[in-house]
Parts: sequence; C-alpha cells; structure tokens
Amino acid sequence: MDRQEMIDRVRAEMPEKRWLHTEGVMATAIVLAERYGEDPQRAELAAILHDVAKFWPVDRQAAVIRDNALSSDVLDYDKELWHALAGAWVAQREYGVTDPEVLDAINYHTSGRRGMTKLEKVVWLADYIEPGRNFPGVDDIRALAEQSLDRAVLAGLDGTIGVLIARGKRIYPLTVEARNGLIEELSGKS
Repeated sequence: MDRQEMIDRVRAEMPEKRWLHTEGVMATAIVLAERYGEDPQRAELAAILHDVAKFWPVDRQAAVIRDNALSSDVLDYDKELWHALAGAWVAQREYGVTDPEVLDAINYHTSGRRGMTKLEKVVWLADYIEPGRNFPGVDDIRALAEQSLDRAVLAGLDGTIGVLIARGKRIYPLTVEARNGLIEELSGKS
C-alpha cells in the first residue's frame, strides 16, 4: 500500500479533528527524527498509524487485545491506552507494516515502556507536543525537545503521571517503568 492510500484509509477511520492531530504528529515526528538521527520515513509511518484504532468502539479494541493474546493486563487500566495495542495489531494485519520498531512505536505511543527505542521516543513525544496540543507546560516541553529527546520525554511522562494522580486514576505500570528507565539512562545507571 502506498503512502497516500494509507493516509486516505486512516483518515477515514477518524473525525477531522483527530486527523488534524495526526497530521501534527506526522510533521513533529519528522522534525524530531531528523533532529535526533532517526529515520524520518519510519517515524512518519508510525505517526500516520498511531491513532488508527482510537475511534473504534472500546469493545472492538478490547476484543482485538483479548483475541490476539496482546498485553491483556492493559484492559485493567484506562481505556485511553487500548487503542495503541489495537492500532499496532491493525497496522500489521490490515496495513502490511512489518517493521517491528514501527509496530512498537505505535504500540507504546500512549504508555511508553522501559528501554524505549529512539523511534518509540520520537513518536511518543511527537504525539505529546504536536502543534495542536494546548495544555499547561507543553511549550516548556517543546523547548526542551529542541535540546534533549530523553529529557523532553521524561518531562512528558512526569506531566502525564501528574495528571493521572490529580484525577485519581491508576497508572499503567509500563508508564512508571518508562519514567524510571529514562531516569536511569539520564543518570548513567542503565
């Protein structure tokens, strides 16, 4: 499937506002990939597909996770996490993506994980700071992203965890592990 066909199919899966977000993630992922020595085409591919399952009914997302032996523990946590796993599955099955790092970048774009690859960090951060995002502190993280990919991802994880705590929500363990792993990397203890 060529790039334009993929874009057309993904765009049809979501409302226009979410497509505008996806375009922002695509552009931001390319910039971050170029800045930090990752392949911009792979970053854009993951960005195109990162929210492909976001607007599926949650029972369809859950069925994909359960029926395909994906990380079913995620079903015990916020439904906002589910589309990432379902999206990686559909990227492989319906869009023909075979690159395991691209699939992982889609899979972990909401939660993060310990030992994230550079591509995973680029896509995670692009999703967090794309131009359409507007929340307290986002401009600081955008500025940090111009200096350090790892420090910007860490700041984003801190922000995400802080919001979840403020809302009284459970924190998915992979997100805590992502944060702890980055702290260890940055302190040289990895």
